[in-house]
Amino acid sequence: MKKFMKAVTIFSAIAMVSTTLAGCSSAKNEGNDAGKTIKIGVNMELSGAAGAYGQAEKQGIELAAQEINKAGGIKVGKTKKKVQMIYRDNKTSTTDSASVASKLVNNDKVVAVIGPATTNAGTAAIPNITKAKVAAISPSASDYKYTLQKDGSVQPYVFRTEYQNNFQGKVVANFTNNTLKAKKVAIIADKSTDYATGLTKEFKKDFKGKIVQTEYYTAGDKDFNATLTALKSKDFDAIYIPGYYSEVGLIVKQARQMGINQPIVGTDGMADPKLIQIAGKENANNVYYTTPFSKIAAASDKKASNFMKNYQAKYNEEAPTFSALGYDTVYMVKKAIEQQGSANSVKIAKGLAKIKNFKGVSGTISIDKKHNPQKTISIEEIQGGKVTKAYKVK
Repeated sequence: MKKFMKAVTIFSAIAMVSTTLAGCSSAKNEGNDAGKTIKIGVNMELSGAAGAYGQAEKQGIELAAQEINKAGGIKVGKTKKKVQMIYRDNKTSTTDSASVASKLVNNDKVVAVIGPATTNAGTAAIPNITKAKVAAISPSASDYKYTLQKDGSVQPYVFRTEYQNNFQGKVVANFTNNTLKAKKVAIIADKSTDYATGLTKEFKKDFKGKIVQTEYYTAGDKDFNATLTALKSKDFDAIYIPGYYSEVGLIVKQARQMGINQPIVGTDGMADPKLIQIAGKENANNVYYTTPFSKIAAASDKKASNFMKNYQAKYNEEAPTFSALGYDTVYMVKKAIEQQGSANSVKIAKGLAKIKNFKGVSGTISIDKKHNPQKTISIEEIQGGKVTKAYKVK
């Protein structure tokens, strides 16, 4: 609530009433145990620039909720309660994300929120979920500061299912150093997102070779020929591109058409089938990126294999990477509720903070003191327009 100058009595009274109502709102969120269902909100990028990630996560979320309800629901004390998922589209907008968070916790009275998918949208939602004391767990927000307050202390109601950018940035740098044996690297980075600028910084910190040139673009750009022409005359062994599939796919396409054939290395923003669609199968060669869920790496895992089979049966398509994160996130909320024996929103947050050795389809997850998951990471390789290999890294 905004602070006003020394006010007349009427303003003080209004402030007191507003505070009381806010407290009632939080209390209602915290007391859903008596309801017939457990309402979980989904604040997700179902349209806009990150819509493909959000739609994939939504489908994983829906599959998990369907399975839970088919098995009788979530155990709360001695009873089981069905899950009611409430979906709202934040349109990949920070303003809409904040508004969606407010509607979910104040109007819909959810006891937990899944999402948003991206760091920027997730950060915008934090004040509203914190005020209502409702935990939000993002399947894929990866900026390392996401779960932290400005003073470095942990956000009490903010969690995530995916690893942080400082981890994946280091993994990519080490892969470029040790597996690709690159000594000179060019960087093309999205300057408009914290995601890409943070990953650029982390890569530069851990790459042992020489950065010959760094070029920047803005999300939504379509023509990268000028940038690639400037790079083509340089001597480099690989290109590092931290960004999302929508732009990276175009860069891969235009680079290969220009005759630039060095390895292109990136991060989990590339981990979507649309990358190959945009680049074209004939151009999608010698491409590598980190991913929290690799179908190749997961094929030998029974739980992950069952997930992929069930996903295929429900949606008639292969499970995209981010669907696995959405799926795991629902089951993490379930585990938190059952550990606490309560659907009280504050207790759910406490339960999420205590998750250890949770066996998900994207790996075994333990939440650390900063509300980050400790888990493995994979790097996938694309050759001939197909994912042909996965490197698993701890």
